[in-house]
Amino acid sequence: MNDTTSTSRTLPDDLGHAFVTTLREVLLSAADALGDLDRRAGDGDFGANVRTAMKNAEKEFDTAGEGSYRDWVTAMSRAWLGVGRTSGPLFGMFFRDLARAVDGDAVPTLGELTEALAAGQAVIQKYGEAKVGDRTMVDALAPAVDALRQQSDEGAGEGEGGADPSAALAAAEQAAVDAATATADLTARRGRASYVGDSAKGVIDPGAAAMALVIGALRAAVSGGGEVDTAWIR
Repeated sequence: MNDTTSTSRTLPDDLGHAFVTTLREVLLSAADALGDLDRRAGDGDFGANVRTAMKNAEKEFDTAGEGSYRDWVTAMSRAWLGVGRTSGPLFGMFFRDLARAVDGDAVPTLGELTEALAAGQAVIQKYGEAKVGDRTMVDALAPAVDALRQQSDEGAGEGEGGADPSAALAAAEQAAVDAATATADLTARRGRASYVGDSAKGVIDPGAAAMALVIGALRAAVSGGGEVDTAWIR
């Protein structure tokens, strides 16, 4: 039987299943709020895109079965790639890179997970042509990656095990939520919100909010449970 709990320095054996099933539940619970943000600052289709992706995910999860971390996260990637529009391919490619953190049946280390998130950020920036400050999902993802790397550096002197994954991901989640919330003060330079300029100010970017929930779902999966807060999305 696999160990499904995390020690202070290792990631749980069922990380892939716990992560994507938690994320599906969280995104569905936040779909109305995410759609409302997009209606106020974009074209209003993001909530529907989230629901479509999570409906696709339910079907893809059937094929993941008793699969590995890579199988489960690849299922989430395929779910988003089936959505289309702008957000579908970007989230799909992001999860594809996250799935590639390890080969075969392995579970990633915190360092491998961090570098996979960084690879996902790079592919979003390559195809979405967004920089930090453009008011996109990158604004939440970049500080999360930075926080994880900082935690890893600080944990490097703690012995072979390194940083505490639960604490590191909690710090990354807080950084992502803070940055996503701060997008309300930015003028959009990418996506539909860029068409309305400063009229979108005061509204959190829905892509950044969704990305913060992704990091929160990772934290919950590594910690062995716990809720992902969505009350800040308004």
